Parts: sequence; structure tokens; C-alpha cells
Amino acid sequence: MKYWVWLSSLRGLSAGAAKAAVEALGGPLEVYFATRSAYDAIESLSAKDKDALMNKSCAEASRILAACQDRGIRILTAADGDYPQRLSQLHDAPQVLYVRGHMPPLDDMPAIALVGTRKSSPYGEKMAADLGYQLAKAGAAVVTGMAKGNDAAAARGALMGGGCCVGVLGTAIDVDYPAENAALIRDAAATGCILSEFPPGSKGADFPRRNRIISGLCCGVCVVEAPAKSGALITAALALEQGRDIFAVPGNADNPNCAGSNALIREGARLVSSGAEILEEYAGLFEIDPAPPAESDAPMSCQNPPLTSRKQTTILTGREKRRRKKLPKPRKDLSRNSSEAPRPISWRCCGCSGRGRNKRMN
Repeated sequence: MKYWVWLSSLRGLSAGAAKAAVEALGGPLEVYFATRSAYDAIESLSAKDKDALMNKSCAEASRILAACQDRGIRILTAADGDYPQRLSQLHDAPQVLYVRGHMPPLDDMPAIALVGTRKSSPYGEKMAADLGYQLAKAGAAVVTGMAKGNDAAAARGALMGGGCCVGVLGTAIDVDYPAENAALIRDAAATGCILSEFPPGSKGADFPRRNRIISGLCCGVCVVEAPAKSGALITAALALEQGRDIFAVPGNADNPNCAGSNALIREGARLVSSGAEILEEYAGLFEIDPAPPAESDAPMSCQNPPLTSRKQTTILTGREKRRRKKLPKPRKDLSRNSSEAPRPISWRCCGCSGRGRNKRMN
């Protein structure tokens, strides 16, 4: 374990270089005791990578090991049986992940990333919560970056659905960022897990590096709400490079907060408005129930608001007037009183063009 931590904590060594060294030499122990000439034989290593590997000090690794033991943080290596296989396929897969909670069997379930803007609208937060709830209720894993806005709403929905929520941090594993989501992060760790490739005590943050892990863990990435320049679009681009499915929730055409997510739909991402529509893509691959839960079973944030008292009063007044005037109750089927036959609904206009595999974006 010490040599895994030594390798992953070397300054100046990229994740892709660490993976290449392990694959070329057989493991972290062999990488540690290798000479410069052995590093020179690995063509993918740069001079900077080789210089980093020549640092044989294990002081930082010992500090990390002690901190993880003290704080109950698990160290998951690329050689462990429950290291996610999807993630291991990346050329720059992290060789070590730090885990709070219990790593779920992500390869045995549809894992869907729900990402979006930090400056979310009420619509975006409601859609993120709804999707998180519906996916979790159906047996999917919801993966999120735990940022404020859409990410936090998706995590809350997944937790309310009683399912699996996986949060991926762009900071040290022992830093609850943002601080306002500290309780949410702890709840996610209690029911699922929180991951980071940054060990306890490390400083700063690197969200682009985090984004590749979010998409790498998943079968697909759904962008809930994103402006034209958004970190969520970076995650979608990484997912596309990794061969993942891309989904997007439509938003108002005149809302700048939805410009990026709407653009993804124009470029070929599948338009979705529910968890069931996402899970249709994986119904034959996993044992899941893609049927959406009944609205009465959904959290309050996922339900339609009740009628206002003014509207209720108007309805009662109308009924009272009809009763007093003894007017016949209006029929619901207006087509019976019309000479014109009712027009069929166009499913294409409703955005339900039929089931099919998600088109890859060009």
C-alpha cells in the first residue's frame, strides 16, 4: 500500500504517467525500485515524469497513510477487486482513490452522472432533484460533483430516493467543499461514498481532474442545466471522449442558463426529461425498473405545487353557481359536441420521438 500512495503522491507525475509506469513494470513496488534506465525504456514518459519518479522519499506516503488510518478513510488502489472497471479503462485513471463510506458495485448497475451549473435556477434544481430521485428509486447510482446548485440538488434527490449516491470531490478527501454542503456530503458518505484522488491534508482544488473521474465512473452523463461556458460541458466533452452516452435536459430557448445544455441537444445529445427516459438506454443491460415512481411517492421538490387558495375558491364558486342555476356540468370530451374529428397528438412535437440508442455527438 505504501508504494501505491508514494506513486500517486509524487509531485510532477501525471495520472497517465503513473498508470503507464505500473503497466510497463508490473506494479508500484517495481516502479519504486526501478532505475532511470528502466524509466527511459517507457516511451510514454516525459523527462518531467522520469525526474518525478526518481524521488524515492516515502515521507509523504507515510503521512497520508497515518492520516487515513486516523480518519477512517479507505485507500482504494487500481489493483483492488472493487476498483471500478469503467474507470480503470481510462488512459489517465487514478491509481489511488481515497474513499469515505463504502464503494458500491458501480460496474453492476447503471451509474449516471447528473451535472450542471452552480448558479442554478429553480427549474434546474427541481429537474436535478427529480432525476436524482427517479434514478435512485429505479436502482441506478447517481454520481455528482457535490458542488452547490444542480449537483447538490441531484444528490439530495438521490438520497431521498433511498438509492446510491456517489460524490466526487475536486479537493482533498477530508475537505467538505463547498462548506454549505458539508451535511449533504456526510449523508452521501453514510449511504454511498465520497471519492477523491487527492489525499487528506492536500491543498487547493482541481475540478477538471475531478470531472474525468465523474464521467469515467458512469455509463452516461446528463447535463441538467448549463450556460454556454460551464464546467458541466467540460464533463460532457470528457464523457464523449470516453465513449459514454450524453443526455441533456431541455430549457427555455431565451434562458442563458440553458444555452449550453440546449446546444448539446442540437449537437446530438439525447433529450430527456425523466429518469425513466435515461434508463431506457440500459434496460437490457441491468436489472432495473425504469418506470417512474408515482408522484405521490416523490419528494415535495419533485411534485407539482398545489392549487392556490384563490384558484380553489374560483372552482368552488363555479360549481356553486352551476348548482344554483341548475346548469348541466360541462363535458370533458368536447369532441362529442363538435363536428370536427379530434386531431391526433404528434409525439414528435412532444419530444418523444421513440426509443432508440443515443446518437454519438460529432
